[in-house]
Amino acid sequence: MSLSLVQSRALVGLEAASVTVEVHLANGLPSFTLVGLAETEVKEARERVRSALQNAGLEFPHNKRITVNLAPADLPKDSGRFDLAIALGILAASGQIDGSRLAGHEFAGELSLSGELRPVRGALAMSLALQAAEPALALVLPPGSAEEAALVPGAAVWRAVHLLDVVRRFLPEGSAAADGPPGEGWSRMAGGAPAAAPAVYPDLADVKGQAAAKRALEIAAAGGHGLLLVGPPGSGKSMLAQRFAGLLPPMTVQEALESAAVASLAGQFLLERWARRPTCSPHHSASAAALVGGGSPPRPGEISLAHQGVLFLDELPEFPRAALEALREPLETGHITIARAARRSQFPARFQFVGAMNPCPCGWRGAAHRACRCTPDQVARYQGKLSGPLLDRIDLHLEVPALAPRELLEAPPGESTAAVRARCVAARGRALERQGKPNQALAGREIDQHARLDAAAAAFLQTAAARLGWSARATHRALKVARSIADLEGAAGVQVAHVAEAVQYRRGLMMDGAG
Repeated sequence: MSLSLVQSRALVGLEAASVTVEVHLANGLPSFTLVGLAETEVKEARERVRSALQNAGLEFPHNKRITVNLAPADLPKDSGRFDLAIALGILAASGQIDGSRLAGHEFAGELSLSGELRPVRGALAMSLALQAAEPALALVLPPGSAEEAALVPGAAVWRAVHLLDVVRRFLPEGSAAADGPPGEGWSRMAGGAPAAAPAVYPDLADVKGQAAAKRALEIAAAGGHGLLLVGPPGSGKSMLAQRFAGLLPPMTVQEALESAAVASLAGQFLLERWARRPTCSPHHSASAAALVGGGSPPRPGEISLAHQGVLFLDELPEFPRAALEALREPLETGHITIARAARRSQFPARFQFVGAMNPCPCGWRGAAHRACRCTPDQVARYQGKLSGPLLDRIDLHLEVPALAPRELLEAPPGESTAAVRARCVAARGRALERQGKPNQALAGREIDQHARLDAAAAAFLQTAAARLGWSARATHRALKVARSIADLEGAAGVQVAHVAEAVQYRRGLMMDGAG
């Protein structure tokens, strides 16, 4: 009888839990049993591993009773990431490689039937977890996954192209093959994030006119605020939203790692998008699970894929009510917790929200060049699809009017994204120097401490809140917007003009009596 242990990792949410692959060979009726709460794709590793070993010229112990255990037994395991560890465990148990030399390494990779290694999801999350828990361990990964994992500063990552590249590395000492130079398929990856090239975003200068909307985007970017754009079709709402990410400050290494880890977990990471803020714009037919995440095991949704970037929901009232209401918690907290009967998973969701909608079902309410054909009841039902609590959590509400053809054709280009971003970065820097966080993240007594509201501005805000019937949350959000406006102007405190501009962004939608 022989027993071998190989280390790997399983992903539950963004947590990469350590998994020990135990392989036991015994005499008896030949069999291959895999236990440890494995999903179907993990159980199918039996056939992949068998074929990979044989096609690579290695011996598969056909005449043995093979038992593979993935410990801990109560942790769900999915995907083909355990193929490589299982294969190495069998080789170590059968004496074809030195099992003691596997210590200090963790392995993940899917095997093809020929023995080549294929990339796996979540390599960056695995590397982050390994670096935090056991930085001395080395991580062995296939091409594609190794480049991801090596982005973590200080990570020890080895890249292997074929199963034989790994086997050669762990042959018993003294064998001729073990003493030879490593093959071309085995290489050490240089650790650390690459120097990020300046991210290229669509230019705000492409949008003609719409000075008020551009001003709102600038305020939102400066303070980290959510934004709702309301206007007729073709007024430029989508163009504005797609250019919003370019106004945000450049990503720090930590922010880039967080964003890339979520994308890696979903299998959507691309190295060329490193340190570029994502803009996620799901279709309005998306379900609540598609937006916030779900499944078994839980996977990140669009709000997590937009982490450290922008979530743009076009045709906002057309989204299912349950999907929109699910946004309430992450808009406040910056994360989402998905609870299932057996397990809970938490994903980051600190995004900047941009919503766009028409003012009525036909879309032309308030347009100067075309009459609206909707009745007041139809308008009320349409806008009523957005609940008051959800609207309360969106800091800036802005009407985007349609431009007349002459104004559209003759308007000169506006400011470029680079010019506006410079002001946003400076304003965000003032907020971080003063309070260590963006204005949108202020809560409780921090608002009173850092707003520095003068007496006249406080009186104006109280009057506006009373007349417009604001909730306490709406009042605080207007105050945080005013603080961002003051930061854009370099003012030490919030004055009446700053409050007055903030108030106009929370006057409600284009409904009768909205004020």
